[in-house]
Amino acid sequence: MSPIIRRRGEEFTLPSKYLLFILTILCVGTIIITFNTSLFTGPLNSFAGVFVVPFQKGITTVGSFLQDTTDKLSSITRLLDENEKLKAQIDELTVANTNLEQEKYELTELRNLYELDAQYEEYQKTGARIIAKDAGNWYHSFVIDKGSDDGIQTDMNVIAGGGLVGRVIDVGPDWAKVQSIIADNAAVSGMVLASSDNLIVSGDLELYRQGYISFSKLVDDADKVSIGDKVVTSNISDKYLPGILIGYISTIDADSNNLTKSGRITPAVDFEHMNEVLVLLDQKKNIGN
Repeated sequence: MSPIIRRRGEEFTLPSKYLLFILTILCVGTIIITFNTSLFTGPLNSFAGVFVVPFQKGITTVGSFLQDTTDKLSSITRLLDENEKLKAQIDELTVANTNLEQEKYELTELRNLYELDAQYEEYQKTGARIIAKDAGNWYHSFVIDKGSDDGIQTDMNVIAGGGLVGRVIDVGPDWAKVQSIIADNAAVSGMVLASSDNLIVSGDLELYRQGYISFSKLVDDADKVSIGDKVVTSNISDKYLPGILIGYISTIDADSNNLTKSGRITPAVDFEHMNEVLVLLDQKKNIGN
């Protein structure tokens, strides 16, 4: 607490820093007198030993404490500044790392589309980005960022990843809606590539929870069809261009009529993680259309 000095009926507070300054001057003056005069010899020497020396020690202790405190505060301030700089660097590195991961992911997507483009080089195509999808975990229907202004028309086939995704069912100037082959009302005329036997591939969202879609009406009298055979779109499909990979046969069961077989197909496309697709600009030409 700062001392109070009264003057002519008034009082004011002497700031602590001034008090410390005055005490320091007194201490220094006392030290100088001690070393340069014999004032504190004899009786005064005892007085100095009792009062002055402890006072000097107190001033020295206070000075040392203040110096240590100042050094500690300076160190804390410096550490806080360094901590803020490190935080800023971490934020910058985090953003840079996220951008690199995004670029790597997009590069992988583009590479996959490029490889898919090479597989179906006989067809004209345009790339599109998925901008919306129906509720749920899978892309049973979705919207892309290309439309009639880009030459997109209904029934154009859409591919991605390993093969067939579905077909365009609605078109706007700068958007188009796609129905995928896993949708409940989707049906594709397919063919077992190894045997040329025809079958019907049907979408089934409940079955796709297990990673499959179904097939039916497979005529396989010679038991030529095996687990793992590729299934592609057939020449007799009215909506789909021929030879596009649909998936791989996973199970085969004989129907109760003993004439046909049915089973499950593992789709070639991952319908849970799609971002980019290719739209085939060629359309199936049907006789009579």
